Amino acid sequence: MPREPRLFTPIRLRGVEARNRLWVPPMCQYSVVAQDGVPTDWHLVHLGALARGGAGVVIAEATAVVPEGRISPQDLGLWDDAQRDAFAPIVDFIHSQGALAGIQLAHAGRKGSTYRPFDAAGSGSVPLHDGGWRTVAPSAIAFDDLDEPLALDLDGIHAVVDAFAAAARRAVSAGFDLLELHAAHGYLLHEFLSPLSNRRTDEYGGSLEGRARLVLEVVAAVRAAIGEEVPVLVRFSATDWADGGLTVDEVATVAGWAAERGADLFDVSSGGVVSGARIPVGPGYQLPLAAAVRAATGMPVAAVGLIDQSFQAEQALVAGQADVVLAGRQMLRDPNFAIRAARELGAAAPVPLQYERAYL
Repeated sequence: MPREPRLFTPIRLRGVEARNRLWVPPMCQYSVVAQDGVPTDWHLVHLGALARGGAGVVIAEATAVVPEGRISPQDLGLWDDAQRDAFAPIVDFIHSQGALAGIQLAHAGRKGSTYRPFDAAGSGSVPLHDGGWRTVAPSAIAFDDLDEPLALDLDGIHAVVDAFAAAARRAVSAGFDLLELHAAHGYLLHEFLSPLSNRRTDEYGGSLEGRARLVLEVVAAVRAAIGEEVPVLVRFSATDWADGGLTVDEVATVAGWAAERGADLFDVSSGGVVSGARIPVGPGYQLPLAAAVRAATGMPVAAVGLIDQSFQAEQALVAGQADVVLAGRQMLRDPNFAIRAARELGAAAPVPLQYERAYL
């Protein structure tokens, strides 16, 4: 019998099993027109179509744990129960299509309160009179031409930890199968990790241990809040691609510490904490970073970054560079990419019964 393609073998994390290893990463939609953080019909159709298309896990976009944690006023949130209740039917539909439902919990830090990328109203920081807010960060250092953030004091840091834990409880209550904590792309947890954005001299700055303290406290608090059955993922930027920034060896060390506190898989991306970084973008350009974190920690990792061909994704798994592949832009171009990839690799394609006639 021919070998089943590894991309279409199940993977188990704690109490859940995904039907395959081709997943949908969190991708911001900036589509909460009411600016109240509550998911809409757009999110139901967007996420539901990706589940229907055969992905193993569909992870909802960066979802703010507090209002000031949003990237834009049109971002999703999970700081109140109305948001939780609106997520529940979306999760139910994802499950009805055979996929697991994940959600990325996030705080944008100094990169928050911005206009949407496609917003005709303007660019940069949204002023207070137009629905913006004062952003926060580890240090009062602005990102590019955005407004200068307020450096968090210890009470503010502790409130962030509590907010992640509360949002995690709501996510599990809404039915999400796994949670991802966003510590990448220059947002708050990454801002604490990187010496390029963290100039603190207290216990949350300085050494790698100090800069990692907030991330690790969030992982531990979320694990305590949700119990032992629900997997916790952490998305890291494995390098800042800039002199004096984070290195993959440092991130691998932090990932190991996170695993000790209850993290189960690391979603390995890169960059975002400073603009103008020299990033060697190309097909699979972040695979070596994922492989390095995997080798150093012995933990499962997910790879992301211009992996848009079925055979390319399969090779990454067979070569031991990753355990899961996240195909973002390709899933946007083709929501049925997982079905197509299965057929190209000779696996059983997860085709909905209603669509089987298209594949006869």
